[in-house]
This record gives sequence, structure tokens and C-alpha cells, in this order.
Amino acid sequence: MKSKVIITKDMSMDDRLEALKKASKKFNKKIQRNHKIKRTETSFMDKFSDDTNIHAWTDSPKYLDEHYGERVRDQNEYESYEGWN
Repeated sequence: MKSKVIITKDMSMDDRLEALKKASKKFNKKIQRNHKIKRTETSFMDKFSDDTNIHAWTDSPKYLDEHYGERVRDQNEYESYEGWN
């Protein structure tokens, strides 16, 4: 198994700095690649970025009538305007 340690005690200061630069370049390439991938995978969501829920039903009385019908109408007779008895 290969060690992931790139800096050792017997390295000079210049060797250590060079090793750090090499590791940082590799890390930055990885971050940039991941950022590009994330940007392309989520580009379809950009058109919904106005903080609206695209899955929300905007016509709630119609939804209730369509899916629950008589049951909701009966319940509404028992409830007050505030939603509790």
C-alpha cells in the first residue's frame, strides 16, 4: 500500500514547498472538475430558481374537490372560518 504522505522529515524546505504546490494543484483540479460536473447536472433546475415550488398545487379548492369531493364539503360544514371548531 502506497503512503499518501508527501512530506517527510528529511525533506528540505524547497522540497516541502514543491510537494505542497503539487498536491494543491491536484486538489484544485479535482475541485474544478467537480464544480463543472455539478453545474452541468443541475442546469435544468436554473429555470426554477425564482424560489417557487413547481410541484405545488395552485388551485387548492379544485384539488380538494377533485380528489376528496363530498368528504371535504361535509368537513367544511363543521369547521369555522379559522379552521377549528
